[in-house]
Amino acid sequence: MQYISTRNTELRVKSAAAIKKGLSEEGGLFVPEEIPVISEADLNKLVKMNYTERAVFVLKKYLTDYLVKELRECAENAYGGGKFDTETPAPLVNLEDGMNVLELWHGPTCAFKDMALQILPHFLTKAMKKTGEDKTVVILVATSGDTGKAALEGFRDVDGTKIIVFYPSEGVSDIQKLQMITQQGKNVCVSGIAGNFDDAQSGVKAIFTDDAANAEFLKNGCVMSSANSINWGRLVPQIVYYVSAYCDMVASGQVEMGGKINICVPTGNFGNILAAYYAMKMGIPVNKLICASNKNNILTDFINTGEYNRNREFHTTISPSMDILISSNLERLLFDLASNDAKKVNKWMSDLKEKGEYTVSADIKKKLSKLFWAGCCDDYFTKECIYKTKQKYGYTIDTHTAVAVDVYNQYKTETGDQTPAVIVSTASPFKFNQSVLSALGKDNEAKGMDDFELLDLLSNVSEMQIPESLKKLKGAEKRFEGVCGKDELLDTVSKFIRK
Repeated sequence: MQYISTRNTELRVKSAAAIKKGLSEEGGLFVPEEIPVISEADLNKLVKMNYTERAVFVLKKYLTDYLVKELRECAENAYGGGKFDTETPAPLVNLEDGMNVLELWHGPTCAFKDMALQILPHFLTKAMKKTGEDKTVVILVATSGDTGKAALEGFRDVDGTKIIVFYPSEGVSDIQKLQMITQQGKNVCVSGIAGNFDDAQSGVKAIFTDDAANAEFLKNGCVMSSANSINWGRLVPQIVYYVSAYCDMVASGQVEMGGKINICVPTGNFGNILAAYYAMKMGIPVNKLICASNKNNILTDFINTGEYNRNREFHTTISPSMDILISSNLERLLFDLASNDAKKVNKWMSDLKEKGEYTVSADIKKKLSKLFWAGCCDDYFTKECIYKTKQKYGYTIDTHTAVAVDVYNQYKTETGDQTPAVIVSTASPFKFNQSVLSALGKDNEAKGMDDFELLDLLSNVSEMQIPESLKKLKGAEKRFEGVCGKDELLDTVSKFIRK
C-alpha cells in the first residue's frame, strides 16, 4: 500500500517511510491511498481472537511493507510482558444496557496514548532498517498532557533515537507534569513552554518544515520524526481498539454481528475520533460518531456549522488534554471527505494559518452532519457528570471521560437514539485526582494535601487501586524543570541534539 500527502497527492511512499518521516515536506499528513476493508467473515474470525491477534490482523492491512512476523513482534512487545495491568489492554466495561466504557488507560502511563505509543517505537526501529536509515532519529513531540509521557516511556533508551517533548508549562495536571519531568532515560529531554498546546504544536510543525534547520540537523547526524498523531504510525494502532471493541460487543451478546453501534470520543486534536472514522470506513458497523469537546468547543462548532474558527478565547480547563484550538488530524478527515482533493485541503490549511479560519463547502458540511454528532461540556457539568456517574454506577471516571459521558447523554436526550454505544475512556482518574476529588465533594478533605496524599484519598473514595507507575513518582528526581519561550523551540532542540 502506498501513502500520499494530504497536501500533495503526487508524493507516494511506503508505510515505513511515512512512519519514519512523520510529516510530509510541505506540511501535509500521510494517509493511505485507499482504506482497506474488513468483511463480516473477517469480523467473525476476529471475535475469537485476543487483542494482540486482532492488532496484527488490522495492522497488516495498512503496513503492507512489514512482514506479518514483524508486526506480530511489534504487537507482542507492545501489549504483552505485563505492560498493561489488565488481562486485555483495552477492556470494555458495561455500565448499563447499551452503554459501555472502553478503558484505554491500563498501560504504563495510565492514558490512552499508551495504546499507540507502546508500539510506535517498534514500528520506527523496523522502518529505519527498511529504509536504510543510519542517522539518529529525533522524535519531536508537542503534548497537551498524555502524549508526552507515553512517548517518553515508549522511546526511552531505544537505540538510534532521541526524543524531546514540549508541554504547556501551566496547562497540564500536576501528575502529568511530574510524570514528564521525572522521566528516566539517556536519550530523553523535556521542556515546558510559556504558551498553550497550540503554540507547542505549531512550533514543532514549523521545525519539520524548516529546510535550513533540517539541513543543520543532518550535518549533526540526525533526522526528524514525530510521535504525535500527525505520524501515521501513531494513528493506525488506534483503529485497532475500535475494531476490538465491536468484536467484544458481539462476543458479549450486546449486538448481533452486523448490528450498528455508536461511538462517543472525547477529543481535542481529532486523532482518536478519526481512528474510529477509519474503523467505520473499513467496515465496522457504526451508526453515529459522537464528538465530545470541553469548553474549547471549536470542533463542536465546526461539525455543526462547517466553519472552523480559532479566533476565539482559549480556555484552560480541568480536562487539559482537550485544551486545543488547532485540531491537526481534522486535515486527514477533510482530505477524505473531499475525495483526496489536495488543492482544497491546501486552501483550507492556508486560510487557517493566515486568517485563523476556513469554511467548508455545503457538500462537505452535509457529509459531516451525516457521520458526526457533536456536543460540548464545561467544567461545571464535567464535575457534575463525575459525581452522578459515581452515584449511579459506583464507577469513577476522569475529567475527559466525563466530558464524553455528558455529551453522550446530551445526544441520547436530543435524538432518542438507543443504539448500543461505546464511550471512550482516555485516562485514569488518578491522573486528575484533585479535580476528580473535588467533583466527588471531597474539597475539604483534600485541602492542603500533596499529590501523593491525594492519590491515597482518591483510592479510598473510588475503591480503586493506585496505578503502580504513579506510586513510583514519589521521591523521583525532577530532571527537567526548564521552560522555554514559544519562539525558542528550535534553539532548545538544537542544544539537545548537540549534547
